[in-house]
Amino acid sequence: MQRKNSQTVGEVIREYLKVSNLENKIFEQKIIRLWGEVLGEEMASYTSQLYVRNKILYVHMTSSILRNELMMCRERLVKKLNESVGTEVISDIVIR
Repeated sequence: MQRKNSQTVGEVIREYLKVSNLENKIFEQKIIRLWGEVLGEEMASYTSQLYVRNKILYVHMTSSILRNELMMCRERLVKKLNESVGTEVISDIVIR
């Protein structure tokens, strides 16, 4: 006898992640991991702290010159990071 309401394990896990709001946390961690790839390893080495809170990516930079450069291209960075993840995870970047 075949069951009519059967789901794959992957579907059940995705559904659980959406319901428990863990999916957003996973995407936030993915954004943090992608920071080095999007910026490049040399530029990312000047990043001292990186975290997401309330859809805003907070970045602490050790170089004031690089901080100013990144401030000018924040919108492009937001767009590129969100595209890399495949969904809108962050809406803005605060660079300190």
